Amino acid sequence: MADHDYGYTTWGKDWVRFAESLRQTRPERRLPSARRLARGGKVQTAFDGRTVRAVVHHGRSPRVVTVEVAPMPTGTTAEISRRLSGARPLLTDDLYRAIADAGHPPAPVLDSVDCSCPAAAPRCVHELAVYYDMARRIDDDPRIALDVQGFFRTATAGSSQGSAEASAHRWIALHALDPAAYFTTPE
Repeated sequence: MADHDYGYTTWGKDWVRFAESLRQTRPERRLPSARRLARGGKVQTAFDGRTVRAVVHHGRSPRVVTVEVAPMPTGTTAEISRRLSGARPLLTDDLYRAIADAGHPPAPVLDSVDCSCPAAAPRCVHELAVYYDMARRIDDDPRIALDVQGFFRTATAGSSQGSAEASAHRWIALHALDPAAYFTTPE
């Protein structure tokens, strides 16, 4: 039976689908163990650009899993930039659906996955645990889903190259703000 501790947002559900593929025709016996590892804090994840590096403590020695995520397509980057506003915009499920309905689903695509374990299976428990840990992290902060696909670096690089189109979507003109409405003091 599926565990709903992971992927309760649409952003996180994309990572759960890496573990619980819709193409799976029979039950995956490693999934409960992978969920336990992720829930028990046995996965330590770090991000380096579009690379997710995780150390999974399972068994006698920790295993290192490296997941490389493909860069977000430029059309998706532009659609997300067009719809986001504010200093810390909310990445809701409705926003995800609107972006996907516009023909630019923000779901990640994996370039490669590697684990240091000697498992002969195509997907080991360590890899699955990383997917669940990523889903949990993204459920807590959906900005991670965009960051790991290079969204923020792409948008920043586009604006630093003088792209008027990118900067028009990412910035608000100063004269467009009403100071009386923008700056408030607690009473």
